[in-house]
Amino acid sequence: MYFIDVQGTLISDKDKSPIKGSKEFIDKLNREEIPYMIVTNNTKKRSKDFLKYLNSIGFKIDIKKYIDPLMLLESRVSKDAVAAYGAIEFLDTLQNMGYNLDYKNPKTVLLAIKEDFTSDEYALIIDFLLKGAKLVGMHGTSIYAKNGKRYPGVGAILKMLEFATSSSYDIVGKPSIIFYKEALTRLQEQALHANFEDVTMISDDVKGDLGGAKQLGMKTIFVTSGKYKNSNEIIPFIDKKLKPDFIYKNMQDILLEHKMEK
Repeated sequence: MYFIDVQGTLISDKDKSPIKGSKEFIDKLNREEIPYMIVTNNTKKRSKDFLKYLNSIGFKIDIKKYIDPLMLLESRVSKDAVAAYGAIEFLDTLQNMGYNLDYKNPKTVLLAIKEDFTSDEYALIIDFLLKGAKLVGMHGTSIYAKNGKRYPGVGAILKMLEFATSSSYDIVGKPSIIFYKEALTRLQEQALHANFEDVTMISDDVKGDLGGAKQLGMKTIFVTSGKYKNSNEIIPFIDKKLKPDFIYKNMQDILLEHKMEK
């Protein structure tokens, strides 16, 4: 059984095209009725629109096998007075969902992927937090890759703000326990008695996605088709307890070399 990341795992960070072997991997899971969930930290598009895009480029994924943070957001974050930071598409999606964006007296600071945070934005966020606003990340990604460059991910920024203000924070998507538990609940619709110990998580985010998965007892596969150019950039610096069980170049190599089981 599998939890499978999208960005850098199924589709390229550069042009959002399918990574080698990724469509074939999903086809094999479907054909052999191997239970899986697509667990993505998508925040730019509404859930149904992002899944529609994945379907349009050849991924035969049913909505019952898909989950992202936007699907849990309304149960985790109040719509009243939110200072949200992220891509324009994310802010538009929030407003379409009925969130009231407030950059004067917010009750919540909500962070998503944004490669161009400014010092003034950080200063304003710190001021909000010191005045009592709640800090929430849409996910806890370690690194954000775009156009051949790598930026601090939402998880890294949350850690910085926690250190600066002594504010605790919540995470909606991966690698939060609540998100993974919801993904497991949905997986159990395919395999009634599934537990985390039965699941293998596949991702290019070895610190965020895979670290959280490992702590819950999942097996982990790290692919170097996304954030990292090779495993030596990060694996030597990972806590031994959180190191991935397997490392592959891409989904094609998993198909060729890894024993896939229900």
